[in-house]
Amino acid sequence: MTQVKICGITNKEDALYAAGCGAAALGFIFYPPSPRYIKPEDARKIASVLPDELVKVGVFVNEKVAEIKRVMEYCGLDMIQLHGDESPEFCREFPAFQIIKAVELKNDNDLNHAYSYEVAAILVDSRHAGLYGGTGRKANWKLACRTKNKKPLILSGGLNEENIAEALQMVASAALDINSGVESEPGKKDHAKLARIFDIIRAVDTAPDNALLIFTKRG
Repeated sequence: MTQVKICGITNKEDALYAAGCGAAALGFIFYPPSPRYIKPEDARKIASVLPDELVKVGVFVNEKVAEIKRVMEYCGLDMIQLHGDESPEFCREFPAFQIIKAVELKNDNDLNHAYSYEVAAILVDSRHAGLYGGTGRKANWKLACRTKNKKPLILSGGLNEENIAEALQMVASAALDINSGVESEPGKKDHAKLARIFDIIRAVDTAPDNALLIFTKRG
């Protein structure tokens, strides 16, 4: 099955339910302006009860290198998702296998910029009104399709029950990142929506057994 990351986790109940549904990774947002922000202390408690094979991802926006490294070690994170305006040079402060770089794609210049990152994967999302993600808006799928020819691709941006099948068929990304599309309110997952979206993914997914695994324990 195509790997799925459920992002914006703020409580243990949602984390364990998403894991039980088949999530390969969970995302914790360490960006205070986000309505899905979680304190490192709380993320650490949740991470401590998760299955060992589940990949724990910390989401940061324009944070300092030292603070990212501190939170990563403190919470026992496996990967880092940089969701702000971080440069390729900034990303090189970390091992490439640990980094997911989120980008918004509007044109060829954005594509070329995305290609310049030496990272484990590029996550294509949609920004709006100064927000760095979690907007519920659909990303540019056509440009996302071109990205996967050069970089491992995670598709994000407004994925929900209504469009997830189409996303799998049209984009066929290595992984999916789902957040607002399985929520009852920001930061609170709707367990019925989670169950249904995983059922849809299993029903229509065509990922081969030897598909690229972005969310895997490394190092």
